[in-house]
Amino acid sequence: MKRDLTAEFRDQPEPFSSLVGLEIVEVQQDFCRMRLPFRSEIRTSGVVVHGGAIATLIDTAAVVAVWSDVDPTATRGATASMTVNYLAAAQSVDLIAEAQVIRRGRSVVFVDVDVFSPTEEYIAKGLVTYKLGRGGK
Repeated sequence: MKRDLTAEFRDQPEPFSSLVGLEIVEVQQDFCRMRLPFRSEIRTSGVVVHGGAIATLIDTAAVVAVWSDVDPTATRGATASMTVNYLAAAQSVDLIAEAQVIRRGRSVVFVDVDVFSPTEEYIAKGLVTYKLGRGGK
């Protein structure tokens, strides 16, 4: 029987992700599509989505993609590095992130993330390096 990864991840919301308003749209092996609905709390003093909210979207989508197919001996992990390039302002729109694992080593995973608007305008591009840990400490 095929696992429903999307439902599994939706059932385990992370407190900070919930606070920001992130929504999981789809999870497959090594892939996550996540939505950041626009609301006034995540904007700058104007109507542009705050860069920190976009970075949070990138990081969280990448982490879900990593854990969608992790070695069962991995017990913990953390983002080791994240690069974000902002390509356009997102004015009063929901955002979608698509995170794809591009290389999975024994303990280091690299994830490519695209963020775009509902009209498919590219808003940001991210590269996340994630470090998996094993054991108790």
